[in-house]
Parts: sequence; C-alpha cells; structure tokens
Amino acid sequence: MARSLRVAPEYIEKVKSAPQLNGYPSQQSLATDTGFSLSTVKSFLSGKPVDYLNFVELSKKLGLEWQDIAYKEPETQPPKPQPTNGEASPFITGAPINQPRYFFGREKELKRLFNLLKRHPLQNSAIIGKKRSGKTSLLHYLKNISTTPAEQLRPEQKSNWLPHPENYCWIFVDLQDARMQSREGLLKYILESLKVQIPTPCDLDHFMNVVSNNLHSPTVILLDEISVGLQRCPELDDRFWDCLRSLATNQTGGNLAFVLATPESPIDMAHNTGHSSPFFNIFGYTANLGALTEKEARELIASSPIAFTDEDVEWILTQSRCWPLLLQILCRERLFSLEEGENDDNWREEGLRQMKPFADLLDS
Repeated sequence: MARSLRVAPEYIEKVKSAPQLNGYPSQQSLATDTGFSLSTVKSFLSGKPVDYLNFVELSKKLGLEWQDIAYKEPETQPPKPQPTNGEASPFITGAPINQPRYFFGREKELKRLFNLLKRHPLQNSAIIGKKRSGKTSLLHYLKNISTTPAEQLRPEQKSNWLPHPENYCWIFVDLQDARMQSREGLLKYILESLKVQIPTPCDLDHFMNVVSNNLHSPTVILLDEISVGLQRCPELDDRFWDCLRSLATNQTGGNLAFVLATPESPIDMAHNTGHSSPFFNIFGYTANLGALTEKEARELIASSPIAFTDEDVEWILTQSRCWPLLLQILCRERLFSLEEGENDDNWREEGLRQMKPFADLLDS
C-alpha cells in the first residue's frame, strides 16, 4: 500500500469546493475540526501527497469516498528494469536487500518456506536469527522473487517457487514504522493491501468481519521486527494477536498465513515481553539463519563485476566465515580497490575494520 495518497487531477475542483458544501467556511476551520495542520489540509485540497490515514480522514469529513478521488498509478506500468550502466551496487551492506537479483543463498530455507505456502492450507513459519543475519532481506525475497520478471534476475536464478504466483497477496509489515504501531493504523494498512473497503470504525470486530468475508485467495502477512511491536506497542495487545490467530486458523479457509522475523523463538519472545496470546504457538516451522554454505558464499563473491583472484576469494571466505553481511562488506572493499586500480592489500585492513561492529555474528 502507498504510504501517501493524493487527489486525482480530475477531482481537485470537486475537492476544493467540498469544505464550504460541508459547513467549513475556511481551510483553517477544517484544519481545526480535524486536528490536522493547515499545511496538510492545503496539500490535500490542492492534490499534493499527504499521509494515507490523513487522506482517508479528510475525505470522510468532506463526505467524499477516498477510493474514488485518490490518484491511482496505472496498473499496466511494467516494473522498472534494473540499471545496466554500473549505477546499481552489486554489494549491499547498509540496508535490507529487496531486489532478488542481489540476494544469494538460503536455498534450504526457501524450499521449506515456499513448500508451506504453495499448498492448502497455508502454514505459518518463523525466521529466527541474530541481528543483521538477513531476516528482513529474506522476507523481501519471499515477497518478490516469484513475480520478478526474468530479465531482472540472475541467469538460472530460481523463481518458480509457486504454481500460480499471480494469485498471491503479500503484505509486508515493518513494525519499526510508527504508522504500524497503532492498532487502527496497522488494521487499515492490512485492509488497504487487501484492496477491500475499510470499515468505520476500523476496530478489531469490524476488521475481523471484513477479512473473514473477503479473503478468498492465498495471502501471506510478513511481520518484520515483531519484537518491536511486542515491546513498544501497547495497542498491539493479546486481544489483537488473538484475533490474528483466529483469522489464520478458523476464519479464512486456510488462505492466510503469517511469516514473522524474530531473534528468538516466537514463544520465548512472547513470554519475555509479557504476552500470553496463543498466536505465538501457531508457528510450526522455524528457519534458523546462520552463515551461508560455502557454495552459496562463492556464488555471491563471483557476482562481482570484476573477478577476484583465488587468493582473495579464499581470504574473504575465511574472514567472513560465510556470513552474508560480512561477505558483502569484504567484497565491497575489494571491488572498490580494484576499481581504483590499487594493487596493495590495504583493502583487507579496511574490510576488517568495517566488519568490527558486526563481530558478534562470528561468535559461535
């Protein structure tokens, strides 16, 4: 779902006249009544992007159907091709990997995870691993790989994990996002992603009714940083998690599954944060992320646009112990030194220095 919405150009005049038709003599009076800033109201009325929750609320205040007036991106627009002029970084170290072309390894985990999602009923799973072990990148890969065009993948990269990937709805929830940390915000986000009508009020009872009545195709909700949701979000209480469990197990005919990312088992995580919902008991499979296999690590290293020597490859494997983040760091430093025409081994010293903040990955 889009994080912001704007009024479609053909509806701007209608929206501009709506305040007076609804008893608001000025833009300021509308801002005062809704509690939004005047700049937000002005942006909304003039067709500039505003936060989607604000967009929905302002539309309701003005008696407008937000789905009708919102600008919609053309659905036929093809995915943007990957850059071919050297602008894309082959080694990514500061952010999750969300383009499948740059994701390597986890073959064993992917086979099990997709096996649980390609048959009916869909089954729930948990991805467990240390911080910076690649949990978020794996969630993105699950979401994107089956529908990414072949020309945007590596040669021979497997993508046919699901028999009918076009039938699946994937909903990625980042619980570090403040908008996902309120119950209403998260419920609206899920409903918008499902492309169903958002009820008023959007509370748990109405949410349950809408989802159970409208979810008829395979849907996977990917919950990232769930420990943040349990530790910092009081509105996401046991009743909230109970409802999600009920949807997955009883209300959606086996069409809904959850995949969550966590540094510890779901049951332990819930216990350690004071939660007792049976939601955390439904994860029958856990993928424990460790280092890549040597074969997978060598494939990542070989993706460099400038080939490394055998000696450099062996040194990178030894120092990284095949952890993907550490591999990315060392490969990045070696590639940079080659691009700059440097012939010494200073890149190794720099690579080891860059690895230090993540040394805990090397602890057994």
